[in-house]
Amino acid sequence: MGFWAILYTLWVAWLGNWWWILGLIIIFDIHITKKVKWLFWKKDYKEGEKRNVWLDWLDAIIFATVVVTFINIFFFQAFKIPSSSMESSLYTGDHLFVSKLAYGPKVPQTPLTIPFTHNVIFGKESYSTLIQNKYRRLKGFGHVKRGDYVVFNFPHGDTVLTRFPSEDYYAWVRNAGRDYTIANGGPVKVRPMDKEDHYVKRCVAVAGDTLSVRDGLVWIDGEKQEVYPGVQLTYKVVTNGQKINTRTVEKLGLNTSELLYDPNLPGYPAMPLTASMLEEIKGYSAVESVEPNLDVFPPDFPDSYLSIFPFTEDSKWTRDNFGPLWIPAKGATVELSVSNLPLYERIITSYEGHDLKVAGDGSIFIDGEKVSSYTFGQDYYFMMGDNRHNSLDSRYWGFVPEDHVVGKPSIVWLSTDSGRKFPNSIRWRRFFKIV
Repeated sequence: MGFWAILYTLWVAWLGNWWWILGLIIIFDIHITKKVKWLFWKKDYKEGEKRNVWLDWLDAIIFATVVVTFINIFFFQAFKIPSSSMESSLYTGDHLFVSKLAYGPKVPQTPLTIPFTHNVIFGKESYSTLIQNKYRRLKGFGHVKRGDYVVFNFPHGDTVLTRFPSEDYYAWVRNAGRDYTIANGGPVKVRPMDKEDHYVKRCVAVAGDTLSVRDGLVWIDGEKQEVYPGVQLTYKVVTNGQKINTRTVEKLGLNTSELLYDPNLPGYPAMPLTASMLEEIKGYSAVESVEPNLDVFPPDFPDSYLSIFPFTEDSKWTRDNFGPLWIPAKGATVELSVSNLPLYERIITSYEGHDLKVAGDGSIFIDGEKVSSYTFGQDYYFMMGDNRHNSLDSRYWGFVPEDHVVGKPSIVWLSTDSGRKFPNSIRWRRFFKIV
């Protein structure tokens, strides 16, 4: 009893809610007084009584559900990479364990959830909003740093199109109008912040940084940042009319299912390559030229100023030439004007919950009070996928609030390639790979 009482008390102290200390009464009764049958579903067999297999299975399932749910909330959670936005660092089909302890676990804001689900089961919401808690994060081992892989709740995931749940509702509205969006993709459903879809990207800028992207490469406060081994851009690769051998492409580390060969070029109009891949492919006998696909203003299709944050034509930003952009920090104050309001409007209204209005004369009102500045209530981050030309990231939807951060990928425990048949679909070399 002493061991479990000490362990439980430490957990309560970490949780920071001392009402839970009353749970010591249960621990005392389980070990000492034994007055209440807390495991009411578990049958106590008399000597010689035949065991009920179904009740034993029920006991095992309930125990596993409680333990795994506790681990998922406070320690680790399983996550699968759904897209190629992080290749060649993290691959589509990678199954990860995400550490909640890296940045501190969040106390569940929507606790009424079907176990082992995030937000959907059989096409329906797997949670109830009957109970909603305020955001609170427990102590972790550290904070988000530049270069970290980070799993977070998708900032634009608070409103979801029922027919196209993986699409960005706000991007639809900007490009096609709200009426068209609702008519063709709706109806819409609203999700609480902790039930928004999970994304994984690399953090390239933290609160207080000034970020620029120049020809696809990241600069912070005027200094060029490290180009990580997995970072790749797309290149126009012109060949002598022949395709590059499929096995050669696979050995290079490319996803052949997403590689398009255009015989009219002839070659590959958008081949994603890391720096090391680029040097290798230049030496292929079939390759005649290699040029980067760098986007300058006005951006190429399908990008436009309506797609690139902050969605104003005046910025003249593209996916490859972006910024300079200052990343908001908790407690910092900025002067507000009609010209810079698009940068901070969603922070003020959606992430920090204020009412914002702009009068006809350009005056700005927050919660009914005329203001000329704003002080941020939390830190923000800028995330980008390592597959820079095939990643919907902060360049397309802006800042990631601190309260959206879920955790840090720690290990790949399984990796599968959906484009291949079993057993060739298993990427054995990525088993238990430390991220």
